[in-house]
Amino acid sequence: MIRSLFQKYNVPGPRYTSYPTVPYWENSSFSYEKWVASVQTSFSQSNASQGISLYIHLPFCESLCTFCGCHKHITKRHEMEVPYIENILKEWQLYLNIFPGKPLVKEIHLGGGTPTFFSAEHLQYLIEKIFEKATRTSDFQFSFEGHPNNTTYQHLETLYRLGFTRVSYGVQDYSPIVQRAIHRIQPFENVERVTLQARALGYTSISHDLIFGLPFQEETDVRHTIECTNRLRPDRISFYSYAHVPWIKGTGQRGFDENDLPTADQKRHLYEIGKEQLLDNGYIEIGMDHFALPSDQMYESFVNGTLHRNFMGYTASKTQLMIGLGISAISDSWYGFSQNVKTIKEYEQVLTQDRIPVYRGHILSEEDLILRRHILNLMCQFYTSWEDKSLQFPEAEEVKDRLLEMEKDGLIHILDNAIEITDAGKPFVRNICMAFDLRLQRNVPTTRIFSMTI
Repeated sequence: MIRSLFQKYNVPGPRYTSYPTVPYWENSSFSYEKWVASVQTSFSQSNASQGISLYIHLPFCESLCTFCGCHKHITKRHEMEVPYIENILKEWQLYLNIFPGKPLVKEIHLGGGTPTFFSAEHLQYLIEKIFEKATRTSDFQFSFEGHPNNTTYQHLETLYRLGFTRVSYGVQDYSPIVQRAIHRIQPFENVERVTLQARALGYTSISHDLIFGLPFQEETDVRHTIECTNRLRPDRISFYSYAHVPWIKGTGQRGFDENDLPTADQKRHLYEIGKEQLLDNGYIEIGMDHFALPSDQMYESFVNGTLHRNFMGYTASKTQLMIGLGISAISDSWYGFSQNVKTIKEYEQVLTQDRIPVYRGHILSEEDLILRRHILNLMCQFYTSWEDKSLQFPEAEEVKDRLLEMEKDGLIHILDNAIEITDAGKPFVRNICMAFDLRLQRNVPTTRIFSMTI
């Protein structure tokens, strides 16, 4: 029965780190001026009460991992570090120029690429310059992504001293065969070293990212990887489905044949055995693809209803305004989205014009804002309701009709003015959200633009 449901619902679908999803942004009606206005409105509404978030994209990697779908720049030239940081600071100054006040920064996340490609000294310079014209909130939370092979004690100590208390390490899988296929040779000893060092320094949340569905990956590989992971007891574990989208990401995801990937049924089996192990080890399922120990803040936020999801994935808290700095970074003012240009050359050129380097975006309609809240509720709480008038929308009955088959399959409960996802339905949360995605329903893509939901 379960296997047939996976076959039934294994269709291309968004991951819903935003609504509308990027392919459905109305770029034709987006403008630089509208984006600036939405940032100023959001800043005025939320800076004093919430603060803002910063996502800083550090794109450099010394080698290409063939599973990766991120925007990156492959180079061994570390002399590129300082010019790139100076450009990020130029972009930050352009935002400072439009903010109607001094920003209070609640969250910083250093993402990549490989943030630890940059030296500890240069990362310190970046953060200190950011705060020359900004202030931390009293409850600030700073995090970064570390590559176990090149994260040094100096990285960990320097960033901890600057206020970083969360670090996530990309582990993926410990099988040598899988590691060779994805071009990510990374022994357990390296992960163990940086995990224990971070814990000894005082990091309060350490996360390991694991992936199922990788080339040549078998059940024994997933079991071994989670056994090794449990020896280190990270506070959080992201157990992601490998998204094979070479038609979007180019040659980087063509380092192996598609026949080397598990089938949909095999892939779902890998997830189920991994999930069972994680639950047996005391981790609790949070949202989609995430697990946390009961002592971690993400679990607390899930229980008290403050879990949030954005372009960085799940976060334990929310700010209305998130500014993305660096190439390809996406910003979210709540009322609008924007994405920066994707190449270093373009990024530099636009900054020389004293212009924030956005090249596309979307300003949310009233309908978008309502549907966004429903999709966030489903992704973060497995429940949504339109009992409140502010969450009502004319197509609610149509959405319920689209979900009737899922109710018959035991994936959801349909109430008068609410949808509740069952335990059996949690693996299908992306499919459930698609019923609320009116932009998708009105304009079903004729070509494949999303990864498979299973």
